[in-house]
Amino acid sequence: MKKRSAGILLFRRVASGLEVLLVHPGGPYWAKKDAGAWSIPKGEYLDREDPLAAAKREFLEEIGLGVAGDFIDLGEIEQTAGKIVRAWALEGDLDPTLIRSNTFAMEWPRRSGLMREFPEVDSAGWFSLSIAHYKLLKGQVAFLTRLTDRLRSFT
Repeated sequence: MKKRSAGILLFRRVASGLEVLLVHPGGPYWAKKDAGAWSIPKGEYLDREDPLAAAKREFLEEIGLGVAGDFIDLGEIEQTAGKIVRAWALEGDLDPTLIRSNTFAMEWPRRSGLMREFPEVDSAGWFSLSIAHYKLLKGQVAFLTRLTDRLRSFT
C-alpha cells in the first residue's frame, strides 16, 4: 500500500503577488541541500484518519502553531517513490523565525551507535511563487499551479 501524507500550503498576498510558506527538513541528510529540498508542512496519516485533520496536526507538529480557516482543497499528487500527498491551501501569515518543530532520533554519524535528536523542520520561509518553484520538491510543484488556478476561480 502506498504511503499517504497530508499537508497545508499557507499563502499570503503581498504587493508583489503571492508568497507561500515552505519548510526545510532537518537532519544531516538535508543540511546542505536547498534547491528541490523544501516542502509544504506535511506528514503521513493512516487510511482511517481524516486527511484534513492529519494535515492540521502535521502543521502543528512541524511549525508549532495551529491553523484554522477556509481551506482550499488542492487535491492529491503522486510524488516519486509512489507517496501520495494531499494538500490544502490556507491564507494566513506567521513569523517563520518562531517555528518550533517536533524532533526525530537517528543514528548519527552512521554506524557510530550514537543516537541524536534532530528537528523535523530546521527552518521555514516565505517565498514568491517563482522562487518556490525552484526550492520545492519536484513532486510538490503542481500544488503551486493548483493554488493559483483555485485563487483565479474565486475572483
